[in-house]
Amino acid sequence: MNVAGNLGFLNTSSHERCESYIVFHAETSLSNGIRAFLYFVALAYCFIGLSSITARFFKSMENIVKHARQIVEIDPSTGTELIKYEKVWNYTIADITLLAFGTSFPQISLAIIDSIQNIGQLNAGGLGPGTLVGSAAFDLFPIHAVCVVVPKAGTLKKISDIGVWLVELFWSFWAYVWLYIILEVWTPTMITLSEAVLTVLQFGLLLVHAYVQDKQWPYLSIPLERSDRPEEWVPENGTLFINGHDTRESNNNCCEILQVSEGQESNVVDIFSIHSSKDTDLVYKIIPDNDTEEPSEIYCNKMVDNERDVLSVWMQQFLDALRLESTESKKMVSFYLWIGRVLWKLILMPWRLLFAFVPPYQIAHGWIAFIGSLSFISGIAYVVTKLTEGISCVTGINPYVIAFTALASGTSWPDLVASKIAAERQITADSAIANIICSNSVNIYIGIGIPWLIDTTYNFFVYQEPLYIQNAGGLSYSLLVFFTTSAGCIAVLLLRRITLGAELGGPKSWAWLTATYFMFLWLVFVVLSSLKVSGKI
Repeated sequence: MNVAGNLGFLNTSSHERCESYIVFHAETSLSNGIRAFLYFVALAYCFIGLSSITARFFKSMENIVKHARQIVEIDPSTGTELIKYEKVWNYTIADITLLAFGTSFPQISLAIIDSIQNIGQLNAGGLGPGTLVGSAAFDLFPIHAVCVVVPKAGTLKKISDIGVWLVELFWSFWAYVWLYIILEVWTPTMITLSEAVLTVLQFGLLLVHAYVQDKQWPYLSIPLERSDRPEEWVPENGTLFINGHDTRESNNNCCEILQVSEGQESNVVDIFSIHSSKDTDLVYKIIPDNDTEEPSEIYCNKMVDNERDVLSVWMQQFLDALRLESTESKKMVSFYLWIGRVLWKLILMPWRLLFAFVPPYQIAHGWIAFIGSLSFISGIAYVVTKLTEGISCVTGINPYVIAFTALASGTSWPDLVASKIAAERQITADSAIANIICSNSVNIYIGIGIPWLIDTTYNFFVYQEPLYIQNAGGLSYSLLVFFTTSAGCIAVLLLRRITLGAELGGPKSWAWLTATYFMFLWLVFVVLSSLKVSGKI
């Protein structure tokens, strides 16, 4: 029996006709080569859709994190009513939950869908875990490579809160050590219900530990000072816009802020403007930066409550989706660039029309848009799952190989966008690197833990059996390769901190050399893991 068969994967030779289909039975009349090409094109178009919905997701998440609650107090000496605003979210917890969880949701959705499709079987599917481990490698190596080179030449950006980073790094590394232990040491080739429960619960321990370190509780946190932490995390970035209008020309006090107008149709949203305390002509409320001291300013979230306003904003989303020209495209001198932009908007139009059904992010502090965006991401992940099965069927490529290469790269696009924005816009490297490290933790504790919890719970109550992992050998080998290469990645970051004084940026030659090294580590992971799964080593 061949290796792919032992791993439980379909291994269809290129000359055999794949009889399964995705949409129409007529697909089976086409040659495998044509079907593979069409499926790959459809897969790429799904990744474009993921990048499109990511912008809307970031806008909703930004509103959630910026939300502040009003507290009314009475001055005991004067009897004067004092109104102050306290933020609802702690920034460290928001980075780990909303940001890391949200940017990892495509991979998590794919893994959960794979587990639900596999429910009732004693053997676990390999598509979800393969994608999540591959995504972890993509996050750590290519995204770090991008973050190192995007700061302006000579600009150095370092981690200011080393204590929180060390906590996040510990839980990220421990996640993969834990995964290896339960796959190879504790209960080899199987996952029990207790192991699945413990995997998920460790995400809660990560949150508690990170919060304790952020608050620097005595005796429970690493005693590292945060003296170099800047009060202004995001530099001033020119004119701000509110709902597409220049704030300097508007008296509107609504604080749903975009760094670019809708008319500019940019998919890059400054999700880290929540850290900004630069003064503008907007109305601000003063709140403490860490619940007790270090005051800073954040936006007062003024929601759209009027039903007519809600419908008007919602209708504008559909009109924006149909618009082919923007202010920026009209100013283009080159006719070919203008044609290219219009064609790109035509390609995006179906996705933009579909995502226009997501309610405006100004409603309910962005929660409805947040949930709606995640729902669409789940739908795209389901289509991606089917396309991957079709590609494997017509090409004979092991689904596990597709998972930790093409799927991992495509579904990690939100992580890339988030970290790139942070590396460009923030003064420090905290959120850029925290998103990478925390996303890897979320991939294991939630992305693999929840699907395994679903399947092990069903098997425990129905069959009184654990969940068997037929591809445990290949997965464990990938974990060892990832752990080794990731140690090399972290070592270089520490070396940059010692020699250059910062993890990101610096002289362009050194930045590009570091990025090249990170990409080399990623190629090592992909090649060795692919060879192992294919039975070559």
